[in-house]
Amino acid sequence: MKKFLFTVVVACVTVGIMAQRADYRIIPLPKSEATDTTKVFVLRTGMGIAYDATNPEIVRNATFLQEWVKGTTGIELQLTPADKKAAVHLSIGLAADKKAKKGKKALVLTPQQQEAYAIAVDKDGIQIQARQPIGFFRAAQTLRKTLPLNARPSADNTVDFPFTQIQDEPRFEYRGAHLDCSRHFFKVDFIKRYLDVLALHGCNQFHWHLTDNDGWRFEVKALPELAEKGSWRDQSPLRRAGLWDGTPYGGHYTQDECRELIQYAADRYINIVPEIDIPAHIYSALQVYPNLRCDVQHQRGSDQVLCAGNPETMTVLKTIFGELCDVFPSKFIHIGGDECPKVGWQRCPKCQAKIKELGLKEDGKHSLENQLQTWMNREMGKFLSERGRDMIGWDEILEGGLTDGGLVMSWRGTKGGIEAAKQHHHVIMTPTDFCYFDYYQLKDHDRQPPAIGYYLPLSKVYSFEPLDGIPEEEQQYILGVQSNLWTEYVAYPQHVYYMLLPRLDALSEVQWCRPDQKNYEDFLTRLPHLKQLYDRIGVNYCRDIE
Repeated sequence: MKKFLFTVVVACVTVGIMAQRADYRIIPLPKSEATDTTKVFVLRTGMGIAYDATNPEIVRNATFLQEWVKGTTGIELQLTPADKKAAVHLSIGLAADKKAKKGKKALVLTPQQQEAYAIAVDKDGIQIQARQPIGFFRAAQTLRKTLPLNARPSADNTVDFPFTQIQDEPRFEYRGAHLDCSRHFFKVDFIKRYLDVLALHGCNQFHWHLTDNDGWRFEVKALPELAEKGSWRDQSPLRRAGLWDGTPYGGHYTQDECRELIQYAADRYINIVPEIDIPAHIYSALQVYPNLRCDVQHQRGSDQVLCAGNPETMTVLKTIFGELCDVFPSKFIHIGGDECPKVGWQRCPKCQAKIKELGLKEDGKHSLENQLQTWMNREMGKFLSERGRDMIGWDEILEGGLTDGGLVMSWRGTKGGIEAAKQHHHVIMTPTDFCYFDYYQLKDHDRQPPAIGYYLPLSKVYSFEPLDGIPEEEQQYILGVQSNLWTEYVAYPQHVYYMLLPRLDALSEVQWCRPDQKNYEDFLTRLPHLKQLYDRIGVNYCRDIE
């Protein structure tokens, strides 16, 4: 009996020790990893992080690493810039680049290669190399996700890091996630946490949907009533059954709040892509400025669109987008352009007069009204180009002929993206079948919070291959992939996270990893550890998987 008890105790202690070990099988997977599990470096409180203290970006990333290690394990590392004996070293430059320079080869880097990093663990500690400071951020997130979570954070904890060599960089340049803040308004503090979750998954673009029929969320100083009045609605839908809550609802972001979030995102290497949706999805603005709608347009509410034939329309739009460009430094500016009903334009004398003025003709491919929308797109594209920006639109912008320099966000399947790539226009793939996170995750709707409908399980998200059907010579025009989260029925932060996670985990491997690295069954074995991290940081997620 005593022998049996001794065996159990030893086994439990052994399991405990083994569990305090870093695991490099993270999400998304690094590009390459070679690990020797027989040798370990032990990280403990009091050890140092060495880095270049003259570079503020590197200092910030060293601080992030220190905070994440402490928050996850309780281990308190010291920031010791000049300490050659520190356990963790951050240094600029990759070994492969040094070899290239010796061979006098010109080093031309893609945006993805600029994010590259290497992690080496040996008897001397953890060496992190990066081409640019952004690589240190990616590496720090990788190390954060390798940390064990079985013990409570404590300064007395230690972590065994098996010896390893990791080389990593993302597959796609654009790795985005969208959030609709028009249907439901989310406060600044929540947006910051949302950005933190995106950064954890290697995202570098946050598509911020700021305006729609249901609420105008961006402050325009020259047109203050847009936010003051256009941000409010009388009531909100409760479910798809057509029930309404009867409660006034509103809120908007000041330009100062936008700048605060822009800086917060930039510190985490995320660019915020703002969207002001035109010429449809703009009822919130037309309530405030009814003179901008077509005089003969009898549609109600959300069917109303901007009058393309009214000269004042373009003046107002340039005022709005001018201030948007003053606030947001993003190279990409999204103009929406989707789901624009043209009935009003067909009946409107001003719009029909504009069609004649522009000399638009039936061409057998594009209706006159679609061509009119393309004219609006081109005007906005030129306006944005003069400010050094690239215009993005949903794939409907193809319907009247694509604007030169315009980027297509392909949402109605991948067909629009494939067509745009054939025309040598850049594309972001975000098809409903794989990337719409407002859909239900489980077949049984009663087991989930309300959603817009349809069904998108985790397994299908993971199966997405963005380059399917695209000839090799045109694949260069696919900038990347984005998830979309519309919020008609998503009103609270924990509901947002529930819809986002773990589907963003799956999409992060689509965005980051080569197709030959992906294996869904293996992904499922790595997912529980990341769910443990969500529990640790207090982020909700869907616990069932289909």
